Amino acid sequence: MLKRYLLAPGPTPVPPEVLLSMAIPIIHHRSPDFLPVLDSAKKGLQWLFQTKNDVLILASTGTGGMVGAVNNFFNPGEKVLVINGGKFGERWTKIAQAYGLKVEEIVVEWGYSIKPDMVEAALKKDPEIKAVFVQATETSTGVYHDIEGLGKVIKNHPDTLFVVDAISALVAQDIRTDEWNIDIMVGGSQKGLMLPPGLAFVSISDKAWKKNETSKMPRFYFNFKKERENLAKNQTNFTSAVTLIIGLNEAIKILQKEGLENVFKRHARLANATREAVKALGLGIYSKESPSNSVTAIEMPEGIDGQLVYKTLREKYGITGAGGQDRAKGKIFRLAHLGYADTFDIITGIAALEMVLKQLGHPVKLGTGVAKAQELLMQ
Repeated sequence: MLKRYLLAPGPTPVPPEVLLSMAIPIIHHRSPDFLPVLDSAKKGLQWLFQTKNDVLILASTGTGGMVGAVNNFFNPGEKVLVINGGKFGERWTKIAQAYGLKVEEIVVEWGYSIKPDMVEAALKKDPEIKAVFVQATETSTGVYHDIEGLGKVIKNHPDTLFVVDAISALVAQDIRTDEWNIDIMVGGSQKGLMLPPGLAFVSISDKAWKKNETSKMPRFYFNFKKERENLAKNQTNFTSAVTLIIGLNEAIKILQKEGLENVFKRHARLANATREAVKALGLGIYSKESPSNSVTAIEMPEGIDGQLVYKTLREKYGITGAGGQDRAKGKIFRLAHLGYADTFDIITGIAALEMVLKQLGHPVKLGTGVAKAQELLMQ
């Protein structure tokens, strides 16, 4: 028998209560039965996003929310600034270019975070820039960008929108949408929200809605104006992902019972224990500054292939983490501590990593990382 453990940065494990809630008989998305379901979901998302803005609910992956964040607010030929510090920063660039935007990039070395003064300098140099796009957590590197600091900078540029991909960061990090002047923030269901893949969430400020009025880009499925009109009636524009939205309500109830501050503290505690356990093993952390509370990117020692670590963990020990992407492929292995995660997920992940490294020939004293994690997690 091989018991399976999911320690990847998405999809993440789904709590039993959420799974059970989604097992009830299906209801029709246009029936009166569904109206209170969506009403509860939209209010719960406002609580989680820490916003008074509408939070749209889309039947798509998070990338669909990213697409909508581009094709609803701009016009072809307009200039935007993308913070490119990993694979998902690259995705912002590709989406923007696909819709005819002129993209300027600040390329950040993988493993490092953007400095707000770099963005300030770029905006002063080119006042035609209509938006700044960034990840909160760059999942490919395990870096958390300074969203609060960026918000302070962009606030001083009234014609520039601040667009944040918080798909992996939401729930794990304290991101204050309104207080930090975030105009468009995208989330996804299969990360900190402890749901299966299939939902995207987009918070939109009044400033961004004004830009929507002048946007001429083509749109059909990701038409945020129509989504907003339907949301006011506790509906979605097209067929609602009824079962997932029912699960969303249950997941939010779990988070509300824990309390936002405690949710953030839990993620910080698990992340810190993971990083310190990795260091106790003599391994490096790939994120050299501002490590994320969602996922830890672990540098592999000389002669150890991170992809082989991923494969061995999964096939021999039933643990699914994540390998490196692109230039980091083979060089790192990633362990998540996101969503439905607790003390023993960390201990299990570190223990298994020790065993695999030893099996692959790296000199590891078994229990070293586990002991460090236990010490910190008992505090």
